[in-house]
Amino acid sequence: MSRWEELTGGASGEDYAARFEALAASGKDMHGEARLCAALVPPGARVLDAGCGTGRVMIRLAELGYDCVGADLDASMLAVARRQAPELPWIQADLATLSPDELPGGADFDLVVAAGNIFPLLATGTEPTVVARLTAALRPGGLLVAGFGLDAAHLPVPPTITLQEYDTYCTEAGLTLVNRFATWDADPYEGGGYAVSVHRAAA
Repeated sequence: MSRWEELTGGASGEDYAARFEALAASGKDMHGEARLCAALVPPGARVLDAGCGTGRVMIRLAELGYDCVGADLDASMLAVARRQAPELPWIQADLATLSPDELPGGADFDLVVAAGNIFPLLATGTEPTVVARLTAALRPGGLLVAGFGLDAAHLPVPPTITLQEYDTYCTEAGLTLVNRFATWDADPYEGGGYAVSVHRAAA
């Protein structure tokens, strides 16, 4: 069982969506992840939103002209995503067993994005497997972008993965680090409890 399932029971989709709707209504910018992705690949690029949740990031990317697929294990989150954007492809899948055969169009994504603390909330021990699975979904030269908390202040659970460990998993999967930020607004990373990492697959 993933740490997300332990935390939520797999039934938090409506509550999660309501929380972000309230943040948006308060005037908070909700599109930093999509903006960073859009700065990395041009409109029309294929994007896999890995751990898409209720679809907030992917729906915005689709509005900006990207060819998107969303994958998540949590049926309650996907129910919200499908209600909000029924025209988009939402796939229920475990990222640790994700196969290109499950993905519309196969494994040639220009970018895979894992926002929302995906890696710290995986089932313990599956992190390197998930990196390898997401890398397998990329075209040669494609990008994996992942943002997650590194300390208790930035996570709903105790931290389980360090940047050094994550970079090691990426290297083992054939990825190279090309940039790292402290936020989805691309602030420089100088240490701290949250990081957004951009890795590139071999060309």
